Amino acid sequence: MNMKKILILVVMYLLPFLTIEAGETRDLTLPRIQVVPIKDTQADRQYELYIKLPEGYTKNKDKNYPVIYFTDADTHIELLSGTEFLMEEVILVGISHQKDLNEDSGVHDSRARDYSISKSSNPERQAKYQFGQASNHLTFIRNDVIKFIESNYRTDPSNRTYFGFSLGGLFGAYALMAQPDTFKNYILGSPSLWRDIPLLFSLENAALKTKASEINLFISYGELEQELGVHVDEFITQLKNKKYEGISSIKHVVIESSGHSDSFPMVGVRSVKWLSSLTK
Repeated sequence: MNMKKILILVVMYLLPFLTIEAGETRDLTLPRIQVVPIKDTQADRQYELYIKLPEGYTKNKDKNYPVIYFTDADTHIELLSGTEFLMEEVILVGISHQKDLNEDSGVHDSRARDYSISKSSNPERQAKYQFGQASNHLTFIRNDVIKFIESNYRTDPSNRTYFGFSLGGLFGAYALMAQPDTFKNYILGSPSLWRDIPLLFSLENAALKTKASEINLFISYGELEQELGVHVDEFITQLKNKKYEGISSIKHVVIESSGHSDSFPMVGVRSVKWLSSLTK
């Protein structure tokens, strides 16, 4: 029997065992992440929090930690977990999309409603997505999410950070203008500002004009996002022209050779590195 036939027989013999082994797969669970259900008590909607505690949290019982709150929890948790070597001493809190949507809704439909600040001029789209409810969602975060976290974990309430990308970045810009005291640091990656800049500045909160706020802002977009970049630049220019005493620093970053989606990983790395330098 030649070598080729022997190899064929060996493979045929091992095939059932290879099939069995391949079937014994399992999902990988990221370490130290708790999934906690939470209810928007005002709107009667169900969400989840993805909470990751620092490695030394259990041992350091006298230590309070800064918190990074972020929207789009399911897609952002992996990225931000991977940046813990840049900033180890922080609690991550991801806020999911609505979990109890009706069967006709897509998994991510609630983000269009929760993160946007203006209604659509298209009646059909408005009826489907219910755009423009960022105010309600921010109330949920302030009244339910933050209160739950600060009541159950050792946090530093004076050092909260918000991280949002794309539509989540627009939501962060809304929180900054409307209720700036919600967070101390704002990270806005490629915020979908577009036509909403005049509305954002019409919401200007008086706290932006006082030094007591001491807010730090990181805002970025990809170098290839030329159309969006114009709007982000306009937003930054207006912020600087207003000379808000409540904003201590603005870090404006253009991610080299990147468009919208591929700028996202770099935003995570560069913004957390920036945040770590503020903490130090």
